[in-house]
Amino acid sequence: MNLITKKKIAYMGCLGVIGIISTEFGIIGILPQIAEHYDINIGTAGYLLSGFALAIAITGPFMVLVASKFDKKKVMMYALALFLISNFLSSFSPPFWLLMILRILPTILHPAFFSMAIAAATKDTDQKTQMQLTSIIIGGIALAQVTIIPLTTFIASIYMWQLSYVIQGTVILVTLLVIFKYLPSMPNKEVKSFKNQLSILVRPTFIAGTALNLLLITAWFCSYSYFADYLSKAKGLNTQQISYMLLLFGVMGVVSNFVAGRLLGKHMAWTTFFFIIGTFLLPFAFEYISGSISSIALVVGFWGIMYGPCFLIGVGYMVSAAPDAKEFANSLQTSFGNLGVSLGTATGGLFINHYGIQITPWVGVGFGVLAIIVIFWRAYLDRAIKNSNQNKMTNLDVSTYH
Repeated sequence: MNLITKKKIAYMGCLGVIGIISTEFGIIGILPQIAEHYDINIGTAGYLLSGFALAIAITGPFMVLVASKFDKKKVMMYALALFLISNFLSSFSPPFWLLMILRILPTILHPAFFSMAIAAATKDTDQKTQMQLTSIIIGGIALAQVTIIPLTTFIASIYMWQLSYVIQGTVILVTLLVIFKYLPSMPNKEVKSFKNQLSILVRPTFIAGTALNLLLITAWFCSYSYFADYLSKAKGLNTQQISYMLLLFGVMGVVSNFVAGRLLGKHMAWTTFFFIIGTFLLPFAFEYISGSISSIALVVGFWGIMYGPCFLIGVGYMVSAAPDAKEFANSLQTSFGNLGVSLGTATGGLFINHYGIQITPWVGVGFGVLAIIVIFWRAYLDRAIKNSNQNKMTNLDVSTYH
């Protein structure tokens, strides 16, 4: 399979990610309206996001191990079909408990879609090409934030929040038809045993990558989960202005995701360190800006740049430590990434309930500190492995010479 074909698969995977992520994170822009509709506080409404993410964290790895035995195209289509059903039924604004169930329904195959798409696009490629193709697929997260998420927030501000599910469902339906027509069948030709794939769980480099993925995403979602509520209550923006801020946030995320995809393959540790610094700078930026719309936009743009590549960084760290089990590594990245979403949302909600919405940007700082510690740990492990391999090669050359 040539590079052009792999890029086509990556772009179709990106399209699917746009539909899936618009469903997962589109809730952020309409969370205040949902809380008002169901007469609940914002922390309780946040369960729609944290519950979704927690379900993925729990079921993801097992479902990917099972799904890896089947045709990748069929698995991706089944995943999209579940999201389509979820959006369609949610648009009728059912009771909150049923809305929660409908949110959790598509999580069964959520990680499988990501894993199958990334594995299909990056098969038999070097690390540099792998990161570029992965950045195309994961770039769907940023593209969803620049297209569907702000659009649904804007439409909800004019009409009603239920229409956001209609828009998201339409995107899912279009994606399903595109993949059905244009994506080739990809039957699984090499069956990997569960034991071999599970062996990556004891690798120190993979453990470090998993920890970094969890901490980085947790740090960002302590604040991002309450994006709309923070800008509304702490900064005085109306719903339409918030939709514009979501658009700006997404645009900056697309740009930074593109740049990070090219830098991670060359300078993984320093690139990651640069983006984590944003978790420390963001609260100071919000603290000392004026209340003007232009200054708020400037900080939101910076926020989007720093947040944009967090999922791509997680993929890079975990897959690079498990090139022999990409599907399983990708599923664990998705699971622990969503565990980070859940933990960040829950932690942010806890602090908001006790200290008010103004505390939001500061909550992720502690997780950012822990993430930096893990970066240096992983860099140390990578350097030790590299030195060990060089010593083995040197000893082999010496023994061959003698």
